[in-house]
Amino acid sequence: MRLTPLASLVAASVLVLAGCGTADTPTTATPGASGALTPIKLQLQWFYQAQFAGYIAAVDQGFYAEQGLDVELLEGGVDIVPQTVLAQGKADYAVAWVPKALASREQGAGITDVGQIFARSGTYQVAWADSGIKTAADLKGKKVGNWGFGNEFELFAGMTKAGIDPGRDVTLVQQQFDMQALLKKEIDAAQAMSYNEYAQLLEAKNPATGELYTADDFSIIDWKTEGSSMLQDAVWANTEKLNDPAYQQQTVKFLTGTIKGWAFCRDNAEKCRDLVVAKGSKLGKSHQLWQMNETSKLIWPSTGGIGVIDEAAWKQTVDISMTTKNQTGDTVLTKAPEGLAYTNDYITQAIEAAKAAGVDVNGATFQPTTVTLEEGGA
Repeated sequence: MRLTPLASLVAASVLVLAGCGTADTPTTATPGASGALTPIKLQLQWFYQAQFAGYIAAVDQGFYAEQGLDVELLEGGVDIVPQTVLAQGKADYAVAWVPKALASREQGAGITDVGQIFARSGTYQVAWADSGIKTAADLKGKKVGNWGFGNEFELFAGMTKAGIDPGRDVTLVQQQFDMQALLKKEIDAAQAMSYNEYAQLLEAKNPATGELYTADDFSIIDWKTEGSSMLQDAVWANTEKLNDPAYQQQTVKFLTGTIKGWAFCRDNAEKCRDLVVAKGSKLGKSHQLWQMNETSKLIWPSTGGIGVIDEAAWKQTVDISMTTKNQTGDTVLTKAPEGLAYTNDYITQAIEAAKAAGVDVNGATFQPTTVTLEEGGA
């Protein structure tokens, strides 16, 4: 998932207050005596893909309906800022990366992280295996690709931690949202998500052999290992509405259905792959199965329960957001988040409800599978 430019984010955030209270504002009413479902809108942060399989499954399998909710998924896109859509009242909840959502909060968006679905970062920097690049320190003097637009801060934090000045010690290259520059050896290291762009490398054919590349052809810098990872996909709620008992109850119900959806995908990866493909994703079946498997790795196992916000991981994300500068000297945040930036109150209640329904909310026995990728991800 890509993040929007800081400039665009600031511009979008200006619209937050102006957009509140419009006719599009979803209702938070509870189901009536007739048993009618409460309509809910969830804004995703990118196009349909297995990164959002848990939400898709929760709709398809009736997990939201069990909670009395009729959830409509709003597909993301290049120009959609999920947290702004939420703050404007055009969605009830949104999925967004933590750093950019916090930047929106600093600009005035009234949003709160109520469920940290991805407990771990999926961002890599990938190089050729014979390049000698194994850690962040090895990037010195290299051509380093990155997407920018706010996606670069784990990379910059990792280089800074390794004693590299990102503005002087490397040649920064604006990378497209694919892996062609690395495959053509125009850059030495490329940014990639474990569940998406990295798979694109393994779906490409090696012209020297006529076979697909393998993991042995590449080396990976994992920012979790380097200690500069940041929290990513989370469920965000409207902060002001969290003062309303009806919205509080609705949030617990929504999170309960969400937990069931992600647990279902953990245990039924191929079924969820098929659900995503049926949703109209342009990515192929083998690519989506890879993405489903890798996404599950970012969630499971979850010692404290899926969606619980770990204070240490939150602090690391905030610290990097305030202290790490990109090539233009910008940081994600200018100060620590104020107000109710996150809460575990509702996810904790949802976990208890899911456990009472027999759902494994920890996934302690989860084991990723081996996915065979086809050329082009077909």
